[in-house]
Amino acid sequence: MTQGVTHTPNQQYDLISVLYHALEGAQTCDVYVKDAEQGGDSELAQFFRQIQQEQTTCADKAKHLLARRVQVQ
Repeated sequence: MTQGVTHTPNQQYDLISVLYHALEGAQTCDVYVKDAEQGGDSELAQFFRQIQQEQTTCADKAKHLLARRVQVQ
């Protein structure tokens, strides 16, 4: 329960957390793609690109959902 400490509703906090972790995952996958490419493993590089795209899609959805729920006070 985060609302008491942060004055942020749990649902908003949860969306922010998902957004953060999805963005972090997408950024990390970029490193993994480069590592796979340097190692000459195109199959692994493609796998990491796919995961990166999924993380980006998740982040975009979280941003959209959060924007609909955040009210400027």
